[in-house]
Amino acid sequence: MENISQVQGSAQIERVPPSIIPLKALPAVGVVFALLVAALVTGSIWALDFFHVVGGAIWTVLDLFIGFIIGPILGRLPVQARMEFSTRFMPKMMIIMPTVVIATLAAGFQLALKLGNLSVAYPQHWWITASAMVVAVMALMAIGVLEPANLAVLIEMRRPQPRGHVIEKLMKRFIYSAGITGAMQIATLILMTRIATW
Repeated sequence: MENISQVQGSAQIERVPPSIIPLKALPAVGVVFALLVAALVTGSIWALDFFHVVGGAIWTVLDLFIGFIIGPILGRLPVQARMEFSTRFMPKMMIIMPTVVIATLAAGFQLALKLGNLSVAYPQHWWITASAMVVAVMALMAIGVLEPANLAVLIEMRRPQPRGHVIEKLMKRFIYSAGITGAMQIATLILMTRIATW
């Protein structure tokens, strides 16, 4: 009986509003961007390739994991459980996704310039064009759909009485968008491996 009352008491403890951005992670982001700028300025092929490949791999894995693993799991959880998950998950994504997207695209573009991939003759140039189009759509979805949905969830969670149906709708948008970009990541992998084996 005492254990039940303790659980009920702990369930009534006021929820701590989530932070929009985890400030403790900002120094790590600063280090990543400092190293990225150094790679861009020096033009080191290895450093640019590292940022592009590692960033692209993280971006791909995140999209696939969120869209096809986290999404179906969240869809079966009650709204309260989704809210608790969002409290811990969404602030991290506010830091990770922009960092990964910027690092991948900046290093990839500079690498393509250094290797002369942007000036190759047709028909090979079509592979570059197709890859650029797919990546542009993914970047727009990441920055223009995923991040605003992420931010909206966090703002809603900070309300005195968060609306579960609003959070559920926003989370669905986030998960579906991640799933779509995850599928597009497969197309990007096909295009990139084709370009790498000219």
